[in-house]
Amino acid sequence: QVQLVESGGGLVQPGGSLRLSCVVSGFSLNYNSIAWFRQAPGKEREGVICIGNSGGISSYAASMEGRFTISRDIAKNTVYLQMNSLKPEDSAIYYCARRVGLCPSTDDRKAFRAWGQGTQVTVSS
Repeated sequence: QVQLVESGGGLVQPGGSLRLSCVVSGFSLNYNSIAWFRQAPGKEREGVICIGNSGGISSYAASMEGRFTISRDIAKNTVYLQMNSLKPEDSAIYYCARRVGLCPSTDDRKAFRAWGQGTQVTVSS
């Protein structure tokens, strides 16, 4: 059974950092890409960043480049999203999603067939 479970969200002050985790089961990270998306209230879900089956990385949002990084630990079946220099506009529910093979060149949600339940990130003083 394919599962993705996010954790690590919470309340953080502007300028702070958080690391989100996405623990996966039912498939191998060696053959699947994992992307992080986020959705703020009243806004569409947008892609953040993706790590491919071979470890290649695709960034989907210029506003987050340099602040957000993605990594994985295959032995732990876990993908991480490290978020630094957080801003109030980064507040959203963050989701991880799975796609067989490479990361797509754009944050096409339809390319991802399995999703986690999301974890809330709130950036506020």
